[in-house]
Amino acid sequence: PISIAGAHVRDAGSTAVEEMGFTLANGLAYVDEMLRRGGDVNHFAKRLSFFFYVHMDFFEEITKFRAARRVWANIMKDKFGATDPKALMFRFGVVCGGSSLTAAQPLNNVVRVGIENMAAVLGGAQSIFTCAFDEAFQIPTEQSAEIALRTQQIVAHESGIADSVDPLGGSYFVEHMTDQMEAEILKVMEDIDDYGGVEKAIEEGYIQMKIAERARERKEKVDKGERIVVGVNKYQ
Repeated sequence: PISIAGAHVRDAGSTAVEEMGFTLANGLAYVDEMLRRGGDVNHFAKRLSFFFYVHMDFFEEITKFRAARRVWANIMKDKFGATDPKALMFRFGVVCGGSSLTAAQPLNNVVRVGIENMAAVLGGAQSIFTCAFDEAFQIPTEQSAEIALRTQQIVAHESGIADSVDPLGGSYFVEHMTDQMEAEILKVMEDIDDYGGVEKAIEEGYIQMKIAERARERKEKVDKGERIVVGVNKYQ
Protein backbone atom coordinates (compact mmCIF):
# COMPACT_ATOMS: atom_id res chain seq x y z
CA PRO A 1 0.00 0.00 0.00
CA ILE A 2 2.79 2.48 0.77
CA SER A 3 6.51 3.08 0.74
CA ILE A 4 7.47 4.88 3.95
CA ALA A 5 10.23 7.33 3.09
CA GLY A 6 13.17 8.32 5.26
CA ALA A 7 15.43 9.39 2.41
CA HIS A 8 14.44 13.06 2.57
CA VAL A 9 15.03 13.05 6.34
CA ARG A 10 18.59 11.79 5.90
CA ASP A 11 19.44 14.07 3.00
CA ALA A 12 18.12 17.09 4.90
CA GLY A 13 20.69 16.49 7.62
CA SER A 14 19.60 13.83 10.12
CA THR A 15 22.00 11.21 11.43
CA ALA A 16 21.74 7.58 10.31
CA VAL A 17 20.16 6.69 13.68
CA GLU A 18 17.57 9.47 13.41
CA GLU A 19 16.77 8.53 9.82
CA MET A 20 15.87 5.03 10.97
CA GLY A 21 14.13 6.13 14.18
CA PHE A 22 11.97 8.80 12.57
CA THR A 23 11.05 6.58 9.63
CA LEU A 24 10.17 3.53 11.70
CA ALA A 25 8.05 5.75 13.94
CA ASN A 26 6.21 6.94 10.83
CA GLY A 27 5.75 3.31 9.76
CA LEU A 28 4.24 2.38 13.11
CA ALA A 29 1.80 5.31 12.82
CA TYR A 30 0.55 3.80 9.55
CA VAL A 31 0.20 0.39 11.21
CA ASP A 32 -1.76 1.93 14.11
CA GLU A 33 -4.10 3.66 11.68
CA MET A 34 -4.66 0.53 9.62
CA LEU A 35 -5.49 -1.43 12.74
CA ARG A 36 -7.84 1.34 13.89
CA ARG A 37 -9.69 0.89 10.60
CA GLY A 38 -10.00 -2.84 11.17
CA GLY A 39 -7.14 -4.06 8.99
CA ASP A 40 -5.42 -7.43 9.46
CA VAL A 41 -1.75 -6.88 10.32
CA ASN A 42 -0.76 -10.19 8.70
CA HIS A 43 -2.34 -8.97 5.47
CA PHE A 44 -1.40 -5.31 5.09
CA ALA A 45 2.05 -5.44 6.73
CA LYS A 46 3.29 -7.68 3.92
CA ARG A 47 2.75 -4.74 1.57
CA LEU A 48 4.68 -2.11 3.53
CA SER A 49 8.14 -1.02 2.36
CA PHE A 50 10.69 1.68 3.20
CA PHE A 51 12.98 4.05 1.32
CA PHE A 52 16.30 5.51 2.51
CA TYR A 53 19.52 7.25 1.52
CA VAL A 54 22.95 5.68 1.83
CA HIS A 55 25.77 8.01 2.85
CA MET A 56 29.50 7.54 3.22
CA ASP A 57 30.18 5.98 6.64
CA PHE A 58 30.40 2.42 5.31
CA PHE A 59 29.78 0.36 8.45
CA GLU A 60 27.33 2.84 9.94
CA GLU A 61 25.15 2.52 6.86
CA ILE A 62 25.33 -1.28 6.82
CA THR A 63 24.50 -1.60 10.50
CA LYS A 64 21.66 0.92 10.46
CA PHE A 65 19.83 -1.36 8.02
CA ARG A 66 20.65 -4.53 9.97
CA ALA A 67 19.47 -2.90 13.21
CA ALA A 68 16.29 -1.42 11.71
CA ARG A 69 15.37 -4.80 10.24
CA ARG A 70 15.53 -6.32 13.74
CA VAL A 71 13.66 -3.43 15.38
CA TRP A 72 10.83 -3.59 12.85
CA ALA A 73 10.43 -7.37 13.07
CA ASN A 74 10.41 -7.36 16.87
CA ILE A 75 7.83 -4.58 17.10
CA MET A 76 5.57 -6.15 14.49
CA LYS A 77 5.70 -9.45 16.35
CA ASP A 78 5.67 -8.33 19.99
CA LYS A 79 3.49 -5.20 19.84
CA PHE A 80 1.13 -5.95 16.96
CA GLY A 81 1.04 -9.74 17.11
CA ALA A 82 2.02 -10.40 13.50
CA THR A 83 2.55 -14.12 12.90
CA ASP A 84 3.10 -14.30 9.13
CA PRO A 85 6.89 -14.18 8.52
CA LYS A 86 6.32 -11.91 5.52
CA ALA A 87 4.51 -9.42 7.76
CA LEU A 88 7.71 -9.10 9.80
CA MET A 89 9.94 -8.32 6.83
CA PHE A 90 11.69 -4.96 6.54
CA ARG A 91 11.72 -4.37 2.79
CA PHE A 92 13.55 -1.27 1.66
CA GLY A 93 15.00 0.52 -1.33
CA VAL A 94 17.76 3.11 -1.28
CA VAL A 95 19.36 5.98 -3.14
CA CYS A 96 23.18 6.07 -3.18
CA GLY A 97 24.35 9.66 -3.47
CA GLY A 98 22.23 12.69 -2.71
CA SER A 99 23.76 15.29 -0.42
CA SER A 100 26.88 13.16 0.09
CA LEU A 101 27.94 14.09 -3.46
CA THR A 102 29.98 17.23 -4.14
CA ALA A 103 30.16 19.73 -6.97
CA ALA A 104 33.89 20.10 -6.29
CA GLN A 105 35.97 17.44 -8.06
CA PRO A 106 32.79 15.68 -9.26
CA LEU A 107 34.51 12.54 -10.55
CA ASN A 108 35.22 11.68 -6.90
CA ASN A 109 31.48 10.99 -6.72
CA VAL A 110 31.93 7.85 -8.82
CA VAL A 111 33.95 6.39 -5.94
CA ARG A 112 31.45 7.64 -3.35
CA VAL A 113 28.49 6.06 -5.14
CA GLY A 114 30.42 2.80 -5.53
CA ILE A 115 31.14 2.63 -1.80
CA GLU A 116 27.53 3.47 -0.95
CA ASN A 117 26.28 0.88 -3.44
CA MET A 118 28.33 -1.82 -1.69
CA ALA A 119 27.06 -0.69 1.73
CA ALA A 120 23.48 -0.99 0.48
CA VAL A 121 24.06 -4.54 -0.76
CA LEU A 122 25.80 -5.59 2.45
CA GLY A 123 22.96 -4.01 4.45
CA GLY A 124 20.36 -6.04 2.55
CA ALA A 125 18.62 -3.51 0.28
CA GLN A 126 15.96 -4.87 -2.07
CA SER A 127 16.33 -2.10 -4.66
CA ILE A 128 19.10 0.41 -5.30
CA PHE A 129 19.26 3.69 -7.21
CA THR A 130 22.75 5.03 -7.90
CA CYS A 131 23.10 8.76 -8.49
CA ALA A 132 25.17 10.07 -11.38
CA PHE A 133 28.44 11.79 -10.46
CA ASP A 134 27.29 15.18 -11.82
CA GLU A 135 23.94 15.32 -9.99
CA ALA A 136 25.44 17.73 -7.46
CA PHE A 137 25.34 20.53 -10.04
CA GLN A 138 23.37 19.54 -13.15
CA ILE A 139 20.92 17.15 -14.75
CA PRO A 140 22.91 13.97 -15.49
CA THR A 141 24.29 13.40 -18.97
CA GLU A 142 23.89 10.16 -20.87
CA GLN A 143 27.48 9.24 -19.99
CA SER A 144 27.17 9.96 -16.26
CA ALA A 145 23.87 8.05 -16.08
CA GLU A 146 25.51 5.08 -17.79
CA ILE A 147 28.41 5.12 -15.30
CA ALA A 148 25.86 5.09 -12.44
CA LEU A 149 24.19 2.04 -13.99
CA ARG A 150 27.52 0.30 -14.65
CA THR A 151 28.46 0.85 -11.00
CA GLN A 152 25.53 -1.32 -9.95
CA GLN A 153 26.28 -3.91 -12.60
CA ILE A 154 29.95 -4.20 -11.58
CA VAL A 155 28.97 -4.65 -7.93
CA ALA A 156 26.31 -7.21 -8.90
CA HIS A 157 28.31 -9.28 -11.40
CA GLU A 158 32.00 -8.80 -10.57
CA SER A 159 32.41 -8.12 -6.85
CA GLY A 160 30.82 -11.29 -5.45
CA ILE A 161 29.35 -9.43 -2.46
CA ALA A 162 25.79 -10.19 -3.58
CA ASP A 163 26.40 -13.96 -3.37
CA SER A 164 25.47 -14.07 0.33
CA VAL A 165 22.40 -12.66 2.05
CA ASP A 166 24.34 -11.34 5.06
CA PRO A 167 28.06 -11.74 4.39
CA LEU A 168 29.11 -9.61 7.38
CA GLY A 169 26.95 -11.51 9.85
CA GLY A 170 29.05 -12.85 12.72
CA SER A 171 31.71 -10.15 12.48
CA TYR A 172 32.40 -8.92 16.02
CA PHE A 173 32.61 -5.30 14.90
CA VAL A 174 29.49 -5.42 12.74
CA GLU A 175 27.40 -7.29 15.31
CA HIS A 176 28.52 -4.94 18.11
CA MET A 177 27.76 -1.88 16.01
CA THR A 178 24.38 -3.34 14.99
CA ASP A 179 23.46 -3.82 18.66
CA GLN A 180 24.57 -0.28 19.44
CA MET A 181 22.62 1.07 16.47
CA GLU A 182 19.49 -0.82 17.55
CA ALA A 183 19.64 0.67 21.05
CA GLU A 184 20.08 4.19 19.66
CA ILE A 185 17.22 3.78 17.14
CA LEU A 186 14.91 2.58 19.92
CA LYS A 187 15.93 5.61 22.02
CA VAL A 188 14.97 7.99 19.19
CA MET A 189 11.60 6.24 18.87
CA GLU A 190 11.11 6.39 22.65
CA ASP A 191 11.80 10.14 22.62
CA ILE A 192 9.12 10.60 19.94
CA ASP A 193 6.64 8.60 22.01
CA ASP A 194 7.47 10.70 25.07
CA TYR A 195 6.83 13.84 23.02
CA GLY A 196 3.34 12.62 22.21
CA GLY A 197 3.74 10.55 19.07
CA VAL A 198 5.12 11.05 15.60
CA GLU A 199 2.09 12.93 14.25
CA LYS A 200 2.31 15.55 17.00
CA ALA A 201 6.11 15.69 16.59
CA ILE A 202 5.73 16.48 12.87
CA GLU A 203 2.83 18.90 13.25
CA GLU A 204 4.65 20.90 15.94
CA GLY A 205 7.99 20.90 14.11
CA TYR A 206 9.89 18.77 16.65
CA ILE A 207 11.34 16.41 14.05
CA GLN A 208 12.06 19.25 11.61
CA MET A 209 13.95 21.06 14.39
CA LYS A 210 16.04 17.95 15.11
CA ILE A 211 16.93 17.59 11.43
CA ALA A 212 17.89 21.27 11.15
CA GLU A 213 20.12 20.99 14.23
CA ARG A 214 21.95 17.99 12.77
CA ALA A 215 22.38 19.72 9.41
CA ARG A 216 23.92 22.75 11.14
CA GLU A 217 26.22 20.52 13.21
CA ARG A 218 27.37 18.68 10.10
CA LYS A 219 28.07 21.90 8.18
CA GLU A 220 30.03 23.35 11.09
CA LYS A 221 32.19 20.22 11.26
CA VAL A 222 32.90 20.41 7.52
CA ASP A 223 33.62 24.15 7.70
CA LYS A 224 36.06 23.59 10.59
CA GLY A 225 37.72 20.62 8.89
CA GLU A 226 36.64 18.24 11.66
CA ARG A 227 34.74 16.20 9.08
CA ILE A 228 36.84 15.63 5.97
CA VAL A 229 35.19 15.81 2.56
CA VAL A 230 37.82 15.11 -0.08
CA GLY A 231 38.02 17.89 -2.66
CA VAL A 232 35.91 20.25 -0.55
CA ASN A 233 37.86 20.96 2.65
CA LYS A 234 40.92 18.77 2.04
CA TYR A 235 43.00 17.84 -1.05
CA GLN A 236 41.46 20.73 -2.94
